[in-house]
Amino acid sequence: MDTTLHALTDADQELIQAARAVIDANTDTAHVDGAGVHTMGAAVRDSEGWIYVGVNLAHFTGGPCAELVALGTARANGARQIRAIVAVGNHGRGVIGPCGRDRQILFDYHTGIRVLLPTAQGVRATTIEALMPHAAAWTIDSGTQDLDPSRFDR
Repeated sequence: MDTTLHALTDADQELIQAARAVIDANTDTAHVDGAGVHTMGAAVRDSEGWIYVGVNLAHFTGGPCAELVALGTARANGARQIRAIVAVGNHGRGVIGPCGRDRQILFDYHTGIRVLLPTAQGVRATTIEALMPHAAAWTIDSGTQDLDPSRFDR
């Protein structure tokens, strides 16, 4: 498994800027602590280089995270292979790593996706597999699958 953290590329910086722009334009709260309905923006890049964005919808039932909204937007616009993803908090909170639910969804649907997240060395990129050691995949047809070690030999 490749657990290397990679320096950001110009394309990564562009993705961060897209996520920041969408939440800056659409956040609905003046609270510095980030409380509100729309507090996170996300951006994804597909295999053709197109960027799609989304914002979260916080709700007591566990509304969708910004990453899932961006993935849905990409799919609705014809994107089939997502290559990179990032989420950014409102009010200048910066890049935020994906939650557990988002990580599992990325792992199941977007093998090898580049994930941007904060680290002790600053914002870096890694693969979803590096964030999910020993994870078992899930498929819509067969449910949870046995561990596939080949997914981690990157």
